[in-house]
Amino acid sequence: MDVRGWSEILFTIAITVALAFPLGFYLARVWKGERIWLDPILRPVESVLYKAFGVDGKKSQNWFAYTVSMLVFSAASFIVLYLILRFQNLLPFNPQGFKGTSSDLAFNTAVSFVTNTNWQSYVPETTLSTFSQMAGLTSHNFLSAAAGIAVAAALARAFAANRSENLGDFWVDLTRISLYILLPFSLVIALAYVALGEPQTLIAHVTAHTLEGGKQTIALFPTASQEAIKQLGTNGGGVFNANSAHPFENPNPITNLIEIVSMNVLGYACAVA
Repeated sequence: MDVRGWSEILFTIAITVALAFPLGFYLARVWKGERIWLDPILRPVESVLYKAFGVDGKKSQNWFAYTVSMLVFSAASFIVLYLILRFQNLLPFNPQGFKGTSSDLAFNTAVSFVTNTNWQSYVPETTLSTFSQMAGLTSHNFLSAAAGIAVAAALARAFAANRSENLGDFWVDLTRISLYILLPFSLVIALAYVALGEPQTLIAHVTAHTLEGGKQTIALFPTASQEAIKQLGTNGGGVFNANSAHPFENPNPITNLIEIVSMNVLGYACAVA
């Protein structure tokens, strides 16, 4: 590797570390429920969600209740994703006309995305509808990442208190991490990706006319929105089989830099927090 290659590596690490410290301090405030600059916009939404799900935002759980809550949430998430994949042919936003996936593929994919493993034993652009990509995989990229960060928050509280009581509430952590961390940052990153050339559309495909006079069908998806949370939440599972090696998911060096930083910055920030 030449000097430029090492310089690019060091530059990327430096940016990631530089962003991890302020993000870590911000994340700690989110974990502790302290006031932050997004409160005027998101506090009302947070309160409505607590009321809708019957959550008391001021109560805390012990280790057993926190664990059970996380497992119940994961089980429910698995069932919902499994059903979406099995019956995608009956659901909206299926301009490709894809049929429902097989039971074993739906099971494998649902388990994989719920556990943040994101293993894909299929070709996404020829298997999953736009609805499955958005409501199924993209939403689980948010929720499984939020659940993992929530467990990190509980672990941090346990170390700080040197006990297994008062670890916070899993549902509160899940809500606050999703609202104050993953959603706003993913929105900004997704808009940056769109500006840099990643597609974000509900159109199934476009037809390109080649120089030789032939035709080529090019699959399209709401790529930027899934790519943003895929990388920020350290998930896998892109909308295309090649993932970030596909030019629609990673069209240029700037998107490549953003993706690499995104993949690492929240992990660093959790350690800081």
